[in-house]
Parts: sequence; structure tokens; C-alpha cells
Amino acid sequence: MKRPETRIIHTRGQRLGSVTVNPPVERASTVLFQTEKALYDSKPGYGRMGLSLHRELEAALCELEGASHVRLASNGLQACVLAIASCVEAGGHVLFPDSAYGPTARFCERRLKIMGVSATRYDPRIGGGIADMIRPETQAIFIESPGSLTFELSDIPAITTVARERGIPTIVDNTWGAGYFLKPLALGADIVVHAMTKYIVGHADAFGGAVITSDNRLYSSICATSEDYGIGLAPDDAYLALRGLRTLHTRLHAHEAAALDLANWLAARPEVSEVLHPALPSSPDHTLWKRDFTGSSGLFGVILNAVPEGGMDRFLAELHLFGMGFSWGGFESLLIPCDEQLTRSTGNWTDNRAGPLLRIHVGLEAVSDLKAELDTAFAALKGPA
Repeated sequence: MKRPETRIIHTRGQRLGSVTVNPPVERASTVLFQTEKALYDSKPGYGRMGLSLHRELEAALCELEGASHVRLASNGLQACVLAIASCVEAGGHVLFPDSAYGPTARFCERRLKIMGVSATRYDPRIGGGIADMIRPETQAIFIESPGSLTFELSDIPAITTVARERGIPTIVDNTWGAGYFLKPLALGADIVVHAMTKYIVGHADAFGGAVITSDNRLYSSICATSEDYGIGLAPDDAYLALRGLRTLHTRLHAHEAAALDLANWLAARPEVSEVLHPALPSSPDHTLWKRDFTGSSGLFGVILNAVPEGGMDRFLAELHLFGMGFSWGGFESLLIPCDEQLTRSTGNWTDNRAGPLLRIHVGLEAVSDLKAELDTAFAALKGPA
């Protein structure tokens, strides 16, 4: 059996025998047919469903996750929404982690309510205790591991074991693990979602989402929901996602090594209260990470110690290699303050932290240059000597 990094490079889909390495981009809304039967029976019959390029991307994603079915979406949030909506109906109930990506949580608490579906947050470290939160009407359990901004890991096998006993589908957002460092389907999950915008695209220049499963019944529901919502992925974005996927293995290991180097350096800084990175031995989730993951990505959190007045403004003003912008997974490093977007219903994230919460994505620059810039920024944070 060839290794995953080999298989995702050599999926050729419908292009067996093609003379080009990369597939051509087919920009088409209308597909023409020669007979009435072909017009109504052929799939895809319309460009919104994707053409041969999309099928090749789907085949590579199946290889990545060890799955049999993929449905593409225009971005990661749309993939999360599609997966959840395909599992629920009015009168149902969804469980999602308190550490979930903000827009996913917003969909669960705002849009699902309008649809007649209730939603409840759970502690991301609840594990098998999820059984106590399941209601007779619970129709789906959403998992994001590690959690957005705060990087808690969830015990996926413990949660999926309980869910399977109750006949409840589980959905895992695997964007951080990128389908490479974490295999949720092998841990009992029913559906995996990706924001391909991040590590799969890898160059901060395209959007994309994917909903992945090996369950035929769930896939039928995912397809029907996607068709009802009119969901699709533009051909240029599909091309960039597939091109990025081919180099995922090499890029992820570079991000991993650089992030661990920087995380350990930050952990020793006097300005830092805590580094939130499950691959560090200091993390409360480190044992779980070693069990379920084969590596770590370039995204992690940092809690600073108390910052003097005006300190964060001075700190951020010194950052030039670290951009301040949303998203992550590209070749450039990013750093954003997160207090404005941090919302939790449980825990002590608001009251008992030493100082501000930062999220760092480590790109592909020389780590020594990143450290030098942060060293200057920390000096500025303290104020004039």
C-alpha cells in the first residue's frame, strides 16, 4: 500500500492517459448533450455540480481521509453548515463544543433555531460524558478538535462510541489536522468537514470546503441538502485546492517544525503566561494528542501575562513579518489578538486569564527571523526603558 502523500499526488480521476500533470480548468455553466436521455440522465448535467476537475479533487480528498464520498462547498463554513443541516430536521437537537469556530456556533444557535432545531454547547473535554447531554431528539454531535482559538482536544473515540450506540451521526471539523495528521473516520466519526481555504489550498488565495464520509445514507442526505441549497465550488478555486493538496505533506511538516520551535521559545518568555498547543508536553491534552494525531499544524494560541496600558498597540506596531488578518494555513505568518471574538459559555476564559489571548499561525519563513521580530515587539510592549 502506497503512503498517503504518494496517493494524493497520483489520483488522476477521469484523466487517465492525459498528457498534462495538472487538470485543465473548465469554466462552464452549460453542459451540452446530443440526446434528450443524456440531457436528463447524465451527471453532472450542469456546471454548478462540478466537472472533471472537481471529480479529481474529490478523488484526492477521498484518498486523504480514507473515505468513499466527498461533496464540495465554496468555503469551510458552508461545509460545516451543509454537514449539520444534512443530519437534522425540525424538532431535532444538536450538540456542539463550546470551543467551536465562531461562525459555526452562530449557525447552531441562530439559524438552526429558525429551522426549529435546538442546539446545546458542551465542554470540549467532556469525552464519554457526552452521554449525559444527549436528548431523545438529539440528531447530530459536532466536534472540532482542537477547538478554535483555545485549542482544547476532544476525545473523539469516546464521543463517537457513545453516539454510535445511540444512532447519532458525528461530524468532525478536521481543518487543523488537515486530513493528514488526524483521521476522524478511523476514530469512529461519520462525517469529516474541511475548510480547504486553510492548509489544503495553502497559499491564501482561494476558498473551498469539503464534506467527506463513507456512509452511503448520510452521503445521500448531504447531496440532497447541497442540491437544495445550491451549493457548489467555483472551478478556479477547485483547481487551486487540488494544486495545493499535492504538496500538503511537505508544507505541513514544515509548518509543524517551525510552529513547535516557536511555541517552545514563547513558552520560555517572561511575557508569556501559557502556550496553547496540544503537541507540547505542558498541554493538558498532550496524551490525547499523542494517541490520536500523527503530527501538529502551524496554528496555536498564546496567553500573555498582564500587559501595561498601550502595550498591545506598541507590540502589534512592531510586527511586519507577522500579518494581522483572519484565516490561516498559508505560507505567511499571521498573529491576531483574539479577545474580541472569544465567546464561551463555560470555563474561565474571560475572568481568570493573566492577559490577552493571541492566535499565531507560523508560516514558512525562517523561524529565527520570526523570533527576532517578536523579541523586538515584546520589548516595545513593556514601554520605554
